[in-house]
Amino acid sequence: MKERDLKELGEALLQEVSSDITPKKLIKAVQKTHPDASKKEIVRAAFYALIANAHKVSDDKATKLHAFATNESRSGDL
Repeated sequence: MKERDLKELGEALLQEVSSDITPKKLIKAVQKTHPDASKKEIVRAAFYALIANAHKVSDDKATKLHAFATNESRSGDL
């Protein structure tokens, strides 16, 4: 996956993430605009979005996105 693709997925994640969204719903929301994106790519993009946008992201979004990325990467479903 190219950096440009990670950036696009990361931006989609930042738009969709909220305090009440579940990981499953977040993945589905991102896949609506990026239907070819795999779960693994979405999780990678979440880490990328956190790093690339650390200075811009609210604490709530950062916490939710970090929890999503770490939990999903550990789940073994990738």
